[in-house]
Amino acid sequence: MDVSPPRYTQFDRSALPVTAMATDFPNGHNTGHHRHPNAQLIHAVHGVMVVSTEQGLWVVPPTRAIWMPPDMPHQLRMVGEVKMRAAFIRPDASPHLPTQCSVIGISALLRELILAAIDVPLPYSPDTRDGRLMRLLLDELRLVPTLPLHLPHPTDPRLRLIGQTLTREPHDRTTAAEWAQRLGVDPKTIHRLFLREMGMTFGQWRQQARLLAALEMLACQAKIVDVALELGYGSPSAFATMFKRQFGVAPSAFFVETMAGQP
Repeated sequence: MDVSPPRYTQFDRSALPVTAMATDFPNGHNTGHHRHPNAQLIHAVHGVMVVSTEQGLWVVPPTRAIWMPPDMPHQLRMVGEVKMRAAFIRPDASPHLPTQCSVIGISALLRELILAAIDVPLPYSPDTRDGRLMRLLLDELRLVPTLPLHLPHPTDPRLRLIGQTLTREPHDRTTAAEWAQRLGVDPKTIHRLFLREMGMTFGQWRQQARLLAALEMLACQAKIVDVALELGYGSPSAFATMFKRQFGVAPSAFFVETMAGQP
């Protein structure tokens, strides 16, 4: 029986400021809950990752990455064949590193730095070309924007029931008033709880749940009309309008753009 530690342990607890590794996963692979002592910048050059923590769910398409703070329990589910490229970053390697899990944009430079970091032999010295490459990666990381690909998990038991239903059945059309009646509370209570816990209204949360579900379906090459109907939109054009408003591109162009030039 093989009891050797996972391969990533030589990277995720290194004393070096930055280390990086490449791992490929088949469609549907789930890592299970785990954590890393060092922070992690997780980027897929191909495929889509669905990342979950106690705080919420993130969908990470190509040309995006997710920042995972150190020691945060999380799991990754792969949608399609995923070619993951991850940089592990010591928590004190640079000031002003993000403290919360978030999806971030990946500039062309940062992407190339991650790919180059994978080929750096360990250990390396800070005053070498490899050391300077790693410092540049840290500098570039501080400049990238965060992106709205997060669905927070509710903690209130009443909201948790709503959230579980809408995550499982994003096409559900139950209104906030109908949920309030079902739960035996005032509709204003539902709206107040959503704003307090999630920082968004009930309608905004449901829309975000639908859009993230749409990303998963589009990653599996589902037709736009099928996605729209599955998620409860009245027409493909209504879905496309909402998608473009959120992500800046039409759903038909999203994965064409993000996959362009990917190895």
